[in-house]
Amino acid sequence: MLQILNLVGGLATEWLKGKQIEGQAKQQAKIRQINNDATWETMQAKGSMSSWKDEWFVVILSIPMIGAFIPDLVPYIQRGFEVLETMPDYYKGFLGAAIAASFGIKTLANWKK
Repeated sequence: MLQILNLVGGLATEWLKGKQIEGQAKQQAKIRQINNDATWETMQAKGSMSSWKDEWFVVILSIPMIGAFIPDLVPYIQRGFEVLETMPDYYKGFLGAAIAASFGIKTLANWKK
């Protein structure tokens, strides 16, 4: 009986050690991901310091909003969005990714939230 208890105790100890190692590995992976994210965000911030693309996207994206308050422009804005709706999905995806990258949104999934 003592041998069985020792065997069960040994197995339980080994299982707990395995779980501890697994937990440490997961924690280290999370830390690496956090460091990678911080590095990416730092690179984005440095790159945007000398770039006009963010401001350019803000101006371009603001035009329809501003034009919506000018009655003579409304038909042109509506027609423009109708035409954009017919663009291929890959083009819309590339455009969305470019805008997301410009504003520092790492994934479009985060943007949809």
